[in-house]
Amino acid sequence: MTHPLRLMNPADVVAVMELERTLFPADAWSEAMMREELAEPSRYYLVAENPGGEGILGYAGLRCVAPEGDVQTIAVAAGNEGKGIGSALLAALLEEAARRGVLEMFLEVRSDNPRAQDLYRRFGFAEIGVRRGYYVGADAIVMRRSATTVETTGRGIR
Repeated sequence: MTHPLRLMNPADVVAVMELERTLFPADAWSEAMMREELAEPSRYYLVAENPGGEGILGYAGLRCVAPEGDVQTIAVAAGNEGKGIGSALLAALLEEAARRGVLEMFLEVRSDNPRAQDLYRRFGFAEIGVRRGYYVGADAIVMRRSATTVETTGRGIR
């Protein structure tokens, strides 16, 4: 089943923040931070809607200042992992980054989240460093994906 993606809008913030606080209780962004992100022209945020009814099953955000970009966040509601939602969100972010002239993408991922690390590796991201204590209770693995990585791995943007 496909999960429709659309641009996040201010009306989505309450539902997104509910997911944010549930999924990242120790590191949750504030509602003000999320609203500030949405207002920034260099940002691009999406939500994945529940195809069977109301509700948001995931969200993702991108910061683009060409030639570099950052995956700001990707989150999928508990019980919906492994259904392609995270992959769809990431693919859409990478597509938008390419449209905006981004040649290198960066991100931080929790060192204790192997599922997310695997997702990023499948899309051509490679570990380039570690930020100790970046998250509450975990280090951050810093990853990068460059245009040349895409060319040599054959993993294009869908």
